[in-house]
Amino acid sequence: MTTPHWARPADQAGLADRARPPGQADPADQADDRAAPADQGRTWPAARRSIATVSLSGTLEEKLAAAARAGFDGVEIFENDLIACPLSPADVRLLTADLGLEILLYQPFRDFETNAPERLAASLRRAERKFAVMTELGAGTLLVCSSVADDAADGDARTADQLHELAERAGARGLRVAFEALAWGRHISSYARAWQVVSRADHPRLGLCLDSFHILSLGHASGPVRDIPGEKIFFLQLADAPLLRMDALPWSRHYRCFPGQGGFDLPGFMADVLAAGYRGPWSLEVFNDVFRQADAERTARDGMRSLLTLEDALARPDRAGALPVRLDRLPAPARLTGYAFVELAVDGLLGQAAERLLRSLGFGRHGRHRTKPVELWQQGRARVLVNHAGPPGGSRPPGDAAVAALAVASDDPDRSALRAKALLAPALPRRHEPGEADLTAVAAPDGTAVFFCRGRALPGPDWLGDFESRPARDPADPSGPAEPAGPALITGIDHVALAQPDDGFDEATLFYQSLLGMRAQGSEEVASPYGLVRSRPMRAPGGEVRLVLNVPLRGGGRLPATAEAQHVAFSCADIFAAARAVRSAGTPLLPVPANYYEDLAARLDLDQDRAAELREHGVLYDRDERGGEFFHFYTVMLGRRLFFEVVHRAGGYDGYGAPGIPVRMAAQLRQAAAPG
Repeated sequence: MTTPHWARPADQAGLADRARPPGQADPADQADDRAAPADQGRTWPAARRSIATVSLSGTLEEKLAAAARAGFDGVEIFENDLIACPLSPADVRLLTADLGLEILLYQPFRDFETNAPERLAASLRRAERKFAVMTELGAGTLLVCSSVADDAADGDARTADQLHELAERAGARGLRVAFEALAWGRHISSYARAWQVVSRADHPRLGLCLDSFHILSLGHASGPVRDIPGEKIFFLQLADAPLLRMDALPWSRHYRCFPGQGGFDLPGFMADVLAAGYRGPWSLEVFNDVFRQADAERTARDGMRSLLTLEDALARPDRAGALPVRLDRLPAPARLTGYAFVELAVDGLLGQAAERLLRSLGFGRHGRHRTKPVELWQQGRARVLVNHAGPPGGSRPPGDAAVAALAVASDDPDRSALRAKALLAPALPRRHEPGEADLTAVAAPDGTAVFFCRGRALPGPDWLGDFESRPARDPADPSGPAEPAGPALITGIDHVALAQPDDGFDEATLFYQSLLGMRAQGSEEVASPYGLVRSRPMRAPGGEVRLVLNVPLRGGGRLPATAEAQHVAFSCADIFAAARAVRSAGTPLLPVPANYYEDLAARLDLDQDRAAELREHGVLYDRDERGGEFFHFYTVMLGRRLFFEVVHRAGGYDGYGAPGIPVRMAAQLRQAAAPG
């Protein structure tokens, strides 16, 4: 059995077949593998992972280095990247080989097929020069896009003849031509039409390049790909995208994303491509406004994570014998049974304010960490750690508090940690003294630490043993622990909401989906007073772990309350009792305008008593089409970007009270702008 990439040393993972001489086609690409499923004695090649240099920011040298560090087997060289590079093609070839990469494709060659004989002659001369460059580069395949020019050839016979001539010249140099149908091609915009032309040209050095965006953005079914001989699919480019109603060209230029970050069915598409017998590279060709500016290494790592997740989705044991390539399987996501804890980092100015706010919510201080300035606050199954070392970074003004870490309770934390390692999640080094829990922590894209803890049903010591309990003292004494007075209000942690940087929203989505097995519950845009905020709720199977990711659509509002707000939502059994208890403890709730309740009563046809009760306690309300109900209220801000929410779900309600979020944002902006 082959050792998967994540269990091998980094310098050995995915390096097979990189030493092939330039211009020599991969035998796996040429062999007829129609008998593959029946040939159980044959060892199939591993899927090779590639990324186009156009997908990464920076110079060509920086792009190649980022691709290598992320573990890619090869790259597509984008022509503009080479033109702007001071290195000769031969030097680029040497650099790429030194990095352990193979140049799998050179692209794009545009507007080749034509009705104008003089332009065809010029294009063939241009092609000969590009073939010479490719030979120096060691790139064996040229990508030719269907023409968008006004004089593009409109006729399969003429286009086939011209592509045959191009392939003949490529073959004379040991090269190949992969023809791709652009979704906005003047006459050829579908892969079915492109295949008709390639088939008619009938040249061994001419094949197809299939691009998932160009196929799926037009709504074309990928099922007929199964009827194309696998050896005639020379190259495969993968991109996802959000489902938008717009022209394909701007959609492609600005909104492509990695597999798993959009709305296309990439596993279904890939299943059809593999069923055709394709054994060539899986290459990411993704560009958008974010990637053109984002850190190349982060983008490359995110892209590799997307390919690993896609590969895992296709590597089911029941179909392994039918695949023409060998796919790695990831350790399966462990079942998550809830949040073990949420860690808040507060600086010295907010320490006592954080304690008062937690006490007003019914939390009691249950212990202090043996060696770190961290306190454990608990109520019911909700645990909050307060880290008095302050938020990391140290560049923010005084009076700051933030969610620093999330800890999920896993039925198999070792497997969760192994999956995180396999998916290239950056491990966070942690210092722990003898006898303290050795928890695995990884960094989410926004810097939040994610811990894997043992679930409640697992035997043995856990992280709670790191906290020393002390006798209860006067609740007014901030130096010692104190238990809450009266009955418990909070039953657990319902969800956590985290603001994301504008260049990390899709990356964070894929991170939590792939590592924790969470699934997005759609995406919506919420109107704050100073701009739109995109919100994407996610949850683990079973709903025990919920997370909401938010990002301003235009770099944030006028105040941090819209751009950087984070919150922890606690669940309760009686929302009105909880609201009364918090107010009686002297903690004000976020004020809700009377206009909200007038609109609520009219919109949902509430009876007068219920509407009056909501207004009296400052509770917001939502109801879904099945009659499920959501009650919630908010505390005022702790510092500039952190607050708490208390929620109660009834009747199977599965949302997050979206109609009340603009009201909350407006109230927080008024609070932030108020003097003092």
